[in-house]
Amino acid sequence: MQRDKDGPLRICLLSYRSNPHCGGQGVYLKNLSRAIKDLGHHVDVVSGPPDPLLDEDIAVHYLPSLDLYNPEDLFRIPSLRELCDPINIVEWVGVSTMGFPEPFTFGLRAFRFLRNKFHRYDIIHDNQSLSYGLLAIKKSVPTIATIHHPITVDRDLAVKDASALWKKLKHMRWYSFVGMQKRVSRNLSRIITVSECSRDDISREFRISAKRFSVVPNGINTGLFYPVPEIKREPDRIIVTNSADTPLKGLPHLLRAVNEVSKVRSIKLTVVGRPKKKSELIKLIRELDLGRLITFTGRINNGEFVRQYGRATIAVVPSMYEGFGLPAGEAMACGLPVISTTGGALPEVVGDAGILVPPGDPDALATAMIDLLNNPDKARKIGEAGYNRVQSSFTWEKAAQKTVEAYRKTISDYSRL
Repeated sequence: MQRDKDGPLRICLLSYRSNPHCGGQGVYLKNLSRAIKDLGHHVDVVSGPPDPLLDEDIAVHYLPSLDLYNPEDLFRIPSLRELCDPINIVEWVGVSTMGFPEPFTFGLRAFRFLRNKFHRYDIIHDNQSLSYGLLAIKKSVPTIATIHHPITVDRDLAVKDASALWKKLKHMRWYSFVGMQKRVSRNLSRIITVSECSRDDISREFRISAKRFSVVPNGINTGLFYPVPEIKREPDRIIVTNSADTPLKGLPHLLRAVNEVSKVRSIKLTVVGRPKKKSELIKLIRELDLGRLITFTGRINNGEFVRQYGRATIAVVPSMYEGFGLPAGEAMACGLPVISTTGGALPEVVGDAGILVPPGDPDALATAMIDLLNNPDKARKIGEAGYNRVQSSFTWEKAAQKTVEAYRKTISDYSRL
């Protein structure tokens, strides 16, 4: 990679929950830290759970927390020793009252960790915690944040999808941290986001001038996601890479589309991941009698992920909204034809190198799948176009270069205060 021409920066990346195996924030942290380091800058990471599994030459300062969302010990009862820390008390009370306090408490812990270390860094970069602790940090060192997409979209879809009043209230309580994130983001001189769609939506939802945003599209790690020609594609095999039981991801619409396609084709659906046993997705699969057609992979490593892409005929991204859409880009990098909704920024990623359909429309999804399954030459050409689009437009080197440009503007803003 080309070295940054204006001299190295000392950067601290903050990330409150960055699972390296799933979720866009963990992928973002891992790849961006690597690419910025390769430009010649010094990068430290301050992280909450789980371990982000970064490269060995990138220092990680892991901030212990109660980690009450750990699936291995979900909602455990803290020890009395742990509750001697007032931040832990706030976290426990928040979770016990059906809230999501992790962004807030992570910011407090990050400030406590950094308050005697600000001199070590030229800039602090927050990965969407947007905690009140960030306001304290920015008084001492230039600070910027990435907002991947407006979390208000998740909240509004969840509330709308809930059938009972108590479920709506539960979702409102869970997303109560959104008010904090709005207030904190309005007090930052600059914000990074990953698409023009996200910029426009965050600007509107959070009431922030669009001029304060730097649009930096994510990269796709083509060292992990690539075509595997020795693996034979299996006819009529569809893959979707998110099993999350949330309205935002739109998987119920894909299940209904698969049900329709199964009436005319011997379709099979591979779902990367595994939903909760009593989830609404499992109920819908039973209702539609789709169990024989669907395979859930559970958690898999990157090598197996690529092999699953290699076996599939088509990748589908049924999301109602995406701030960027890494699953679409990763499938395209593997040379797989993609059918995607137009939710959020997905058209910016897919462009004219895939099939786009309206979000929340099972009939449109079914029609697009049947079209590609019936026309293998068309599917092959779309797969080639998607691969070429990723190679030319979505690299982490470009993302790192644009991120560093945003850093320098933020530092300049700070020096004028």
